[in-house]
Parts: sequence; structure tokens; C-alpha cells
Amino acid sequence: AREILTTLARRAFRRPVDTADVDRLLAFYDQGAETAGFDGGIELALRRLLVSPEFLFRIEQDPDGLAAGTPYEISDLELASRLSFFLWSSIPDDELLDLAIEGRLREPAVLEAETRRMLSDPRADALVTNFAGQWLSLRNAAAVRPDEDEFPDFGEDLRQGFRRETELLFQHVLREDLSVVELLSADYTFLNERLATHYGIAGVRGSAFRRVPLDDPARGGLLGHGSILTVTSHANRTSPVVRGKWVLENILGNPPPPPPPDVPALEETTTGQQLTMREAMEQHRANPVCASCHRVMDPMGLALEPFDAIGRWRTANQTKVPMDTRGELPDGTEFEGPAGLKTALLAHPERFVNTVTEKLLIYATGRGVEYYDAPAVRAITRDAARDDYRLTSLIMGVVKSVPFRMRSTSS
Repeated sequence: AREILTTLARRAFRRPVDTADVDRLLAFYDQGAETAGFDGGIELALRRLLVSPEFLFRIEQDPDGLAAGTPYEISDLELASRLSFFLWSSIPDDELLDLAIEGRLREPAVLEAETRRMLSDPRADALVTNFAGQWLSLRNAAAVRPDEDEFPDFGEDLRQGFRRETELLFQHVLREDLSVVELLSADYTFLNERLATHYGIAGVRGSAFRRVPLDDPARGGLLGHGSILTVTSHANRTSPVVRGKWVLENILGNPPPPPPPDVPALEETTTGQQLTMREAMEQHRANPVCASCHRVMDPMGLALEPFDAIGRWRTANQTKVPMDTRGELPDGTEFEGPAGLKTALLAHPERFVNTVTEKLLIYATGRGVEYYDAPAVRAITRDAARDDYRLTSLIMGVVKSVPFRMRSTSS
């Protein structure tokens, strides 16, 4: 029992354990063993272990003697937990923990080698699922309920297919050590027969997902994924505002401020009128208070109007009124339609890379990016530029960064 509980406690607490740690668990083992034998004792001790604050929380203890607000480098054991939960969404394995206990993990060469080892491990798929789910709003897909009258063909298999397509693209970029810009520029995607039929792409058979080349540049990359297009729509129609806001926040890293109170919804401002979506949006932003943000958001959302609320390509005949998908970025770059928007965004890839870096840093540290993190973000992006902005280079830059390796004492 002592041997079993020592091993379990070391993994659960993510640190070496002493006699007092194990004796505390053995007391519960003794209690359970009295009535249910050896297995019952281990079970009760394990239950006690799983409610321990050291298991439930990642505790980073400030060193003694430092004034409030003093920056310091976290310990090797704390670094091991940060690294493991960042890349695997789980506890450190024995190899990582041994290096931390030896005090070697913070050595630059060791830290880089461990990061690369962990990225090559299948457990790094957790980074794909959880980071992509957080950054790209894929987690919201489970709550999407398109109107059954408008979209009778939508079902759970399509919902799961949307998410899987996006996850497989992100996984491909990570596993093949590609540039993160490939997430926008890809001229291929990952489909099974159900999703290919939904997109109108022929020649894909079976339920298994596979890489499929694309002839239409509008469909390639994140902006053509049904997952993104659906979570940025309303139940019965598209939403240029939501889509434009998503592009601003998740591609350009420049989220707009919250809308002012008491602003009427689009339907309320256009009731009884037969307007194009662009005309409706222009009428909706007649309020000068709203115009400053909508002038930036709406053109990018309107460029995606050829995709309906569940990501299908549609024609002007299907929309009943003509679509005007022209627009320009905040810097004045003009574009038209989804393909034009993508080309305009790719003209300055560093903006997208900077956004991905910020999102990775938020995910890795578990806090928002502050103004004092800007130098670290710029350094990571600048260093990754020399390596074609590879996703692994961005991840490595985050791991080596000051915000990831350090913290400051509580004030």
C-alpha cells in the first residue's frame, strides 16, 4: 500500500512526496482495509488523494522574503506543470518530473528538448482539441441549434464533422511542422463523405476523414470552414456583425469594444423592408456611436455572405437579393468576397501570427495578455519569422518567454 500510494501521490501532487504525505493517505487506507480489505483500503486512500487541494489546484507558492510585486522565476517543478498542462492538458510524466526534481528543466537546451519530445507525443493532441476549441470558438459548436425549418438537413453528424475538419487542419499544421499561416492559406481541407456532400465537393466516399485538395480558394483555410461559419451565425440567418467581430478578434487580434446599451437588433431596424444585407447593415449603424466599430467589422462579415448560416456556398438567386461583398481592411486594403478577404489578410501575415501568439500565451499561462506582455509577444513573433512562422516555433517561443517562466509575488 505504501509503495502504491507513494507512486500515485508523486504523480498527483506533481512533486516528490515525503513520509508525512504518504502517512496521511495510509490512515485512510487503514480505515478502508478494516471493512473492505486491501482493495477497499486503496480505494479510500485514492478518494482522499483526489480531493486534495494539491491535486485539484496548480499551486505556485511565492518565495519567502520578496516584496509584493517582485518578479521571480518559477521553480522547475512549477515549470514542469505549466509545460505539461499547456501541451498535454494533463500532469507531467515521469521523465519530465525527474528532470524537474533534478533541477535541470530550466536549462535552455533541456527545456527545448522536452518541449519537442512532448509535442511529438500523441498526448499533444490535447493541444489541438483544447487550444483550437478555445481560440476558434469550436466549443460553442455543441450549443449551435440552426433553425430546423431553414436548415432541415443539419444534424449531429454534420456538427461533429465541422469540428473535426478544423481540428484536423490544426493537427496537420502542428504534426507536419508547417507555418501557422497555413491555417489561413491552405488550398486543401479534411473531409468525409457527409461533409464533402454538404460543401458540394464530389469524389469523397465513406465516413473516414482524409485530406482533399480544393479548387475554390474561398473554401480553403479557416474562413471557409463550416465550424467557423456556423458558430458566427444566428439560428436562421448569417450575421455579418458576428462574423466580422470574429475575424477582428481571432485573426487580426483587435476585438471591438462591447456595443452600447439599448441598441436595437438588426431585425428591429429593418422590419417590413426588403433590403440587401449591406443596406440593412448601413441602416443599422446609422447611430454615430455604433458606426466607428461597425465600419471596421461589417465589411469583413459581408465578404463572407456567400456562405450561408451552416457554411454552404450560396448564389444570389438563393439570397433573393443581390450580394455586395466588397470591402476594405482598416489599413485601406480593398477586397471582394471570401477569397479576396483571405488574400488581403495574407498580405500581412505577421498580424495573424501575432494574434496566434497572443492566444497561445493566454492558453499557456491561464490569464489574459496585458500591456506589459507586448514585448514578449513581439519577440516570439519576430523570432518565429526566421523559421517561416512555424507553429512549433511559436509554441517554443511561448515556453521560453518571460511570462511563461516567471511570475510576480502577490500584492
